[in-house]
Amino acid sequence: MKFHFDKKYVGWGITAFIVIIMSICFKYLIYNGKTLFSNIGSVLRICMPIIDGFVLAYILTPILNFVENKCLTPLYLKCHVTLDRKTKSRMRFYAICFTMLFVFILVYAFIMVVIPQIYQSLQSIIISFPSYINNLIVYAEKLLADNPEIESYVTGLVEKYSTEFTTWINATLLPGMNELIKTLSLSVIGFLVAMWNLVIGIIISIYVMASKEKFIGQAKKTIYSFFSTNHANNILADMRFIHKTFGGFINGKLLDSLIIGIICYFSLLIIKTPYPLLISVIVGVTNIIPFFGPYLGAIPSALLILLIDPIQCLYFLIFILILQQFDGNILGPKILGNSTGLSGFWVIFSITLFGGLFGVVGMILGVPTFAIFYAFLRRYINNRLKEKGYPSGTTPYINLKEITEEEHQFISFENNSQFCFDTSSSEKTISENDLNSGSSKRINFKMFITNIINWFKSHFQK
Repeated sequence: MKFHFDKKYVGWGITAFIVIIMSICFKYLIYNGKTLFSNIGSVLRICMPIIDGFVLAYILTPILNFVENKCLTPLYLKCHVTLDRKTKSRMRFYAICFTMLFVFILVYAFIMVVIPQIYQSLQSIIISFPSYINNLIVYAEKLLADNPEIESYVTGLVEKYSTEFTTWINATLLPGMNELIKTLSLSVIGFLVAMWNLVIGIIISIYVMASKEKFIGQAKKTIYSFFSTNHANNILADMRFIHKTFGGFINGKLLDSLIIGIICYFSLLIIKTPYPLLISVIVGVTNIIPFFGPYLGAIPSALLILLIDPIQCLYFLIFILILQQFDGNILGPKILGNSTGLSGFWVIFSITLFGGLFGVVGMILGVPTFAIFYAFLRRYINNRLKEKGYPSGTTPYINLKEITEEEHQFISFENNSQFCFDTSSSEKTISENDLNSGSSKRINFKMFITNIINWFKSHFQK
C-alpha cells in the first residue's frame, strides 16, 4: 500500500504542537511567573555593562559620524591621502578619540562649573531654610489676619489633621527609620555598582563604535539567512524606522532640553530669581520627559522660590508658562518635527502607561516605543483593509453605518439612516434626510431644539 504524504496534515500537526507548547509555557508563567521574572532580572543585571556599552555607542555614534564624515574625511581628501582600508581604520581611531575627548570635556565642564554652583545653592538653602520657613509663616499670618474667613477655615483644617499627622509620625515614620536607613545604604551600593557598570560600558562602547559596520553587516547576514528575501527586506525597513523614531526623538529631546535649560538660566538671571542655575538644571532635566516633564520641574522649583519670595514665585510661574508655550509650539516642533506621528491623546496615554510600568525611564522612552507599536499596528490594519478592497483612510469610516457584503458599498448615516429622539410627551422619528433638506434646515433645527426643551421640562416636572 502506497502512503500519500499530505502537507495539510503536517501543518495541522505543527499547529497542534505549537499550541501545546504555548499552553505549557502559559501555565508555567502563571504558577512560576515571579521566579521567571526574578531570573530575567538577574540576567539583565549581569548584562548591564554590555547594555550600557551598546546604549552609549548608540548615543555617541552621531558625534562619531560627524567627526569622521564632516571633519576628518574632507581633511584627508584635501591632503590627497588615499582612503584605503588601513587609512580608514586609522581615521576611525582618531574619530573615536575626538568623540570621547569631546564627551569628557562636556562632562568635566559640567562637573567643574555646574556642580559647585548647585552644591553652593543647596548648602545655602539648608543654612537659610529656617529663615525661609519664618518668612513663610509671617506671610501666612499676615494673609490670615487680613482674611478672617480663611483663618477660621485653615484653623479647622490644622486642628483636624494635626492629630492624624502626629499619629502617623509615631506609628509609621519613626518605626520605619531602620528600613529607610537600609534603603539608603542599598541605594549607595547600587549607585557604586551602576558607576562601575558605566565604566565597563564606556570601554565596550569604544569597541562597538570601532566595529559598528561589521556588527551591522553580521546582523543583516543573519536576518537574510533566517528569512526570505522579502521578509528580510521588510525587517530591515522596520529596523530603519525604529532607528529613525528612537534616534530622532531621543537626540531631539536632549537638544531641546539643553536649549530650554540655557534659556531658562539667562531669563532667571534677568528677572533676578534666586538660585537660577539650580532651577534651570531642574527644568532642563525634567523637560526630557514629554508633556509632564515641565510641570514636574516647575512644581519643586516654585515651592523653593515660594519659601524665599512669593512675588518671585509668581513671576517664575508666569515665565514657565510662557517658556513651555514656546517650547511646545515653536522650539519642540522645529527640532523634533513629527518624529513620533502620535496625537496628543496617545502621547499622554503612552507616558501614563509606560511611566506606571517602568517609572521615569518609561516616561522618557514610552512615547517612541508606543509610536513604533502604533505604526506597526496601523500598517497591519491598512494592509488588511487593502486586501479586502476597503480604503485605508479614516475619513470614510467616520459616518459609516455598514458595508454591503456583496457590492462593498459604504452606507453612511448621512445618506441612508434615521436617528430617533424619544420624549415623554411625544414620540417622534426625524429623518436625517429631512434635517439635511435645503429649505427646511432651519425649521427642523428649531423642532430639534424644541424637542430637547420639552424633554427637559417633562423630566423635571416628574
